[in-house]
Amino acid sequence: MDANQKRQLDRDGFVVLPGLLAPGFLRRLVERIEEIYRSEGEAAGSEFKQEPGARRLANLVDKGEVFQAAIAMPEILEAMEFVLGPRFKLSSLNARSALPRSDCRQPLHADTGAVIDEKGSWVCNSIWMLDDFTPENGAFRVVPGSHLFGKLPGDALDDPYAPHPDEVLVTGAAGTVVILNAHAWHGGTANRTSRARRALHAFYTRWDKPQQQYQKELLRPETQARLSPTLRRLLALDDPLNDEVSSKMGYRSGFMK
Repeated sequence: MDANQKRQLDRDGFVVLPGLLAPGFLRRLVERIEEIYRSEGEAAGSEFKQEPGARRLANLVDKGEVFQAAIAMPEILEAMEFVLGPRFKLSSLNARSALPRSDCRQPLHADTGAVIDEKGSWVCNSIWMLDDFTPENGAFRVVPGSHLFGKLPGDALDDPYAPHPDEVLVTGAAGTVVILNAHAWHGGTANRTSRARRALHAFYTRWDKPQQQYQKELLRPETQARLSPTLRRLLALDDPLNDEVSSKMGYRSGFMK
């Protein structure tokens, strides 16, 4: 990110990075995601979360080397360090596909119900546009500056599903990545088109907070054995503090309840 993009991320809580994904890498991500959707069928996403009007996938680090490359992209890690500080880890890697002609609207929310604390921001998401995001196909809305409100939309708004007077719709071409301070109020909109709208969500958290998906429990031993030291650090596989904070959470087979 350049200086202007960093200022925008600080001020608004999000920044759009067009063309970040090379066409070949984007194609590999889409192909692998579609393979998983076909193989998991109706069970897709069920180990973590299923959603009316959308298909979901979870625990993707365990489901292909292309995803392991994705979470370690230098540009993504640079953005995460800017928001979260020098010590952070992957919290989860999921996919979401807004189905054609579906009312898959989401309420305005902050990821994992997180509010900034005395150390500042502790959650940051990256939304990877695997298809074009348009006003018609389920692009997400965000309230600029809301990452600094120190409150959740469910507590502050009468109806988090309703349009917010300050919200903006985030659109872009396939291959764009949006860095989102995940304390910001945001949510997906309805897909009114005849085609699915696919996205990958690479979600990170500060070192002292629990992961949304406890990677040490979720990743198969054979997957862990193949990971580089850099990926092991990013997934907090050998971090006693991560084990400690994770043990205090209500996990179900590695997923935060």
